[in-house]
Amino acid sequence: MKEKILRNRSVLLSMALIGVLMVYLLRLMQLQIVDGAELEKKLNDSYPSYQIIKATRGEIFDRNGRPLVTNTIGLDVVIDRAYVVPKEINQMLLRLIQVMEQADEDWVDRLPLTDHAPFQFRQTSEQAEAALKNILALQPYATAEDCVYALREKYDLEEMNDNDFRKVAGVRYEMDRQGFDMTTPYTFASNIKIETVPKIKERGFELPGVDVVETPQRQYVSGTIGAHMIGTTGILYKEDWDAAEEKIPQEGGTYTAVINGLEYKMTDIIGRSGAERAFERYLKGTDGRRQILQDSKGRVLEVINEQEQVPGKSVMLTIDSRIQKVAQDALEKKIVSMQNDLVNYPIGKGHEACAGAAVAIHVPTGEVLAAANYPTYDLSTYLKDYESLLKTPHEPLNDRALNGAYTPGSIFKPVVALAGLTEGVIARDESVFCGMVYDLSGWKRYCLSAHGNQNAMQALAHSCNIYFYEVGRRLGIDRIYQYATDLGLGTDIGAELPYYRGRISNRELKMALRDEPWQQGDTIQAAIGQLDTLLSPISLASYCAALANDGTRNRITFLKSVRSYTFDETVYEHEPEVIGKIDSPAAFAAVREGMYMAAQGASGTARGTFGKGLYEVDVCAKTGTPETSQYPNSTFIAYAPAVNPEIAVCVIIEKGWHGYTGAPVAKEIFEAYFDANRATSDSLLSYGVLVP
Repeated sequence: MKEKILRNRSVLLSMALIGVLMVYLLRLMQLQIVDGAELEKKLNDSYPSYQIIKATRGEIFDRNGRPLVTNTIGLDVVIDRAYVVPKEINQMLLRLIQVMEQADEDWVDRLPLTDHAPFQFRQTSEQAEAALKNILALQPYATAEDCVYALREKYDLEEMNDNDFRKVAGVRYEMDRQGFDMTTPYTFASNIKIETVPKIKERGFELPGVDVVETPQRQYVSGTIGAHMIGTTGILYKEDWDAAEEKIPQEGGTYTAVINGLEYKMTDIIGRSGAERAFERYLKGTDGRRQILQDSKGRVLEVINEQEQVPGKSVMLTIDSRIQKVAQDALEKKIVSMQNDLVNYPIGKGHEACAGAAVAIHVPTGEVLAAANYPTYDLSTYLKDYESLLKTPHEPLNDRALNGAYTPGSIFKPVVALAGLTEGVIARDESVFCGMVYDLSGWKRYCLSAHGNQNAMQALAHSCNIYFYEVGRRLGIDRIYQYATDLGLGTDIGAELPYYRGRISNRELKMALRDEPWQQGDTIQAAIGQLDTLLSPISLASYCAALANDGTRNRITFLKSVRSYTFDETVYEHEPEVIGKIDSPAAFAAVREGMYMAAQGASGTARGTFGKGLYEVDVCAKTGTPETSQYPNSTFIAYAPAVNPEIAVCVIIEKGWHGYTGAPVAKEIFEAYFDANRATSDSLLSYGVLVP
């Protein structure tokens, strides 16, 4: 009985297996014979394509992790060339512009011509004019009228009135600059209001190729704080693409361009200025790539493979945003108060102060804590305000802190004191008599006061010209030049952001500038920081830090650290790097004492701000009042504490008349720094006093 049951089960299983095989066989016959042609057609109608997964750009923070630049999602108006009818593009653009105007929206327009006839070149850079003439194939000497004629002809705008012509020409020109074609869409406007979206969508039938898409946007949460230092991003222009180091073919028939060793697609964003540009290699992420299979109607059949995007790194700058704000506010407050105070600063005595800069450096590390400018601008509205900023008095777009070129005046005198003492041309306590007049073979120069006998420390405290004329004469220009460059003046200080290195008066420079041989009278002028010497505030702050550091010069940096986008990995951490050293402890001690007396001595030039009882931290300082073609500037350097210095500051006020006018700005910066670091020290009294 059991054997019979087992035989029956075996028969049933065999029949079931045969049944299953028959089903598969019939299905296979259907696929190969009945449906084969249809399946083959579907396969032939499908095609692979590639999608780019845009990488998230890295964010920027201050040294304490406070956000300066973050990412958000914005709405862009984009035009796709594939759907645009070439003969109708101008009218389509006019309709789109009308929608934007009614919605009170801006659009991209970088055509360097005025908005209204008669058209003239805008107050913009020479590079912008050159780019326009290049695209129009015009000669460098072409006029604005020539450009208008060429634009009308190039873009078929001859019949348009001046108003419509200017609007459409601005868009067409930018399309050319961005390489607008079948594979490169054009971003017509960025970050529009959400209320504008339906206004564009509802007129879609009149705007072929126009769409609104979500895109990553830079959000400059810092506003006016460190605007010049943080910098901007921008689109990749055709001239960038053409000047690339090489072009690399990609899957799907596209190319990437190699610029400064990094790969970019035509639609990519690139750092244009400031930290955004300097640290591009960290901030730029790596795009992902997705290969998909689509049918003839564009529907996705299958994702073949996918490579995820790698976001850019988080960059932490060395600046302290709180100290940066204090520096900016203090600079503005001082300049505005001088403009309004006709009692202490009458006309012709400081009332003309109009602009300036202040830079603060951490002495032990060379890290920039603040780099302030006045006037400045709001980075969050930079693009919208650009044209008005170009016309604003005193050039708010000018980064004076890094690229200003100023005659230093008397703040150069510590160089000469240090050189004279180190070289032994004058002893520490040796005096030079100041009777207000210095006579060099009948060529007379003057001092502001009759100081009497002055040694090195007294001469620094009182800023006695006669002392430095004499020491400069004994040294000669070659040794003055050497010590100045050894202290970082007129040479490389290492900062990652573009800065003006400056120049120091010397024989070759005079010959190059005026084709004249060097005279001894030039030496004594150079010894007080005049003649041809021009320096930037950041280089002067670096020099002040070297004085504070007893001749050890650290590389100046804006980069504190680099972290992964999620902050869970450290990629880079700044370590101080010594790039120069003057070994002369006795000379530096004398200079320190003289600068201490300038700040806190009974007759020091900065005693009104840092004199006894006015500030709890001991300060070393030097004032300067360099002559200019108009009114004298105010130059000021200082470091604190006097013993074991931590922070060095340079303040420049254009047309500030007296060096001491920058001292209150430095004081507020010191207060902000020591308040922030008070918890790390037992007491401010622990800094001690240099001179009883």
